[in-house]
Amino acid sequence: MEKIWLKKYPPEVQPEIDLNQYNSIVELFEESCRKFSEKTAFVNMGTELTYEDVNYMSAQFAAFLQNTAGLKKGDRIAIQMPNVLQYPIVLFGALRAGLVVVNTNPLYTAKEMRHQFKDSGAKAIVILANSAAHLEEILSETDIQTVVVTEVGDLLGFPKSLLVNSIVKYVKKMVPRYSLPEAYSFWDAMELGATQTYTPVISSQEDLAFLQYTGGTTGVSKGAMLTHRNILANMLQIGEWMKPLLKEGEEVAICALPLYHIFSLTVNGLAMTKIGATNLMVTNPRDIPGFIKTLRKNKFTVFPGLNTLFNALMNHPDFRQIDFTPLKASVAGGMALQTAVARRWMDLTKSVIVEGYGLTETSPVVCCNPIDGKDKVGFIGLPLPSTEVKLVNEEGQEVNVSQISGDEGLSEPGELCVRGPQVMSGYWQQVEETAKVLDSEGWLKTGDVACVDQEGYFKIVDRKKDMILVSGFNVYPNEVEEAVMSNNKVLEVAAVGVADEKSGEVVKVFVVRKDPSLTADEVIETCRKNLTSYKVPKQVEFREELPKTNVGKILRRALK
Repeated sequence: MEKIWLKKYPPEVQPEIDLNQYNSIVELFEESCRKFSEKTAFVNMGTELTYEDVNYMSAQFAAFLQNTAGLKKGDRIAIQMPNVLQYPIVLFGALRAGLVVVNTNPLYTAKEMRHQFKDSGAKAIVILANSAAHLEEILSETDIQTVVVTEVGDLLGFPKSLLVNSIVKYVKKMVPRYSLPEAYSFWDAMELGATQTYTPVISSQEDLAFLQYTGGTTGVSKGAMLTHRNILANMLQIGEWMKPLLKEGEEVAICALPLYHIFSLTVNGLAMTKIGATNLMVTNPRDIPGFIKTLRKNKFTVFPGLNTLFNALMNHPDFRQIDFTPLKASVAGGMALQTAVARRWMDLTKSVIVEGYGLTETSPVVCCNPIDGKDKVGFIGLPLPSTEVKLVNEEGQEVNVSQISGDEGLSEPGELCVRGPQVMSGYWQQVEETAKVLDSEGWLKTGDVACVDQEGYFKIVDRKKDMILVSGFNVYPNEVEEAVMSNNKVLEVAAVGVADEKSGEVVKVFVVRKDPSLTADEVIETCRKNLTSYKVPKQVEFREELPKTNVGKILRRALK
């Protein structure tokens, strides 16, 4: 496909990345630790770690993994923690030991843990005590030989660590009883590592760095094989994209999305490390009052987040007490950014949310709106440097994007396909599943339907799997949800298709009210003003809340 966006953004503005700069993530990390040694790398609950602290402590943990645990290059290690200071220590320690990191959601059930640990063949795990009881249930069914258990406050310093851990365990009762007699505590591991020698491991770009499991909302989760090359590429691509506004050693990034999720992992945990930024870690972003207190106490310049997170913050009465003056960029990903949310954020903070797009299989970022230029609300922006994007129709033919028509000036829709150095090498031990999405020429089928405008800006219409078919016409849930959200009495909405004898399917919306006076008739009338008749919901159901993944994506499939 012709790179039509280059007509507006020529090659000198959209440079190709140079992947020959580094052989591995570790090489880049160690460079940052030397360059920004005295600067703060991570902050959590008021406790800071400098780049030198992370450098020293991660080497200590790597020594434990190599000597006590006996792990070798290529072995898999599971990390199951929220955003706590131990996470970067363990992450970089594992990578420095040449291991493959298997990120795991701390809210997983024992069944979900069993699948991921057995499938990955993990030989070790670092787990939060809150989840240890589930591990006890399934440990004997896995290959895990080394267990390290940590608690939320372990790195907060005395007496805060004791206080936080006691509250979590005894007051909030968030740590169920467990028995893992062979497990090491986090501090056991660190003390052992301090007496041992860390032996640097040479990793290449083609070595695996992560087995990053997909959400599993459409079936059994699969491990996307992300190499050092994949992650390095996306770090450098993000760096080029943010270069116009962000300065080395000066930025403070909000790290509210969990680091085990690919969006936060690459953007916060890795790309921000390259520029010597400080990550302000939020352990529980669902505690909106606590989150807002953190935002009020700290100056921040970068704010990655999800549509649902931005929306929840704005609906808290204390939101207006936050100082947004230093904020340079808010970046939305992980799910569609709703126009109503974007506009309200602009009104309240006087800054735009720059929407981007990506997926686990692309490390993750594929497209983003310019950070210092035209931001089109409702569009995912332009492909990142060294990234090719094309649209393919149902017949497998490439959509002719030169034929732009209609009131919105958009091309015909097609499945968005991506090729670039950030695209995974495949799914772990899933040859057939890999072949379904990745062809011999390196094109990845994303499963997302998109259009492009005459300036080369892409717009996601929806997931192919979520598409609603009404009397032969495609209805995209995002479009319906946008219409419903234009009513200021609506807090959240999700649209799904439900069976109908006459039309095959009709649209149903699940709505969380902001104003209790909102009626179903009002919702439908709002949609009639914005949508053609077959797209208007025939059913409205009010809910107190909508089901979401741990990172805040609304689960339409659960509603269906």
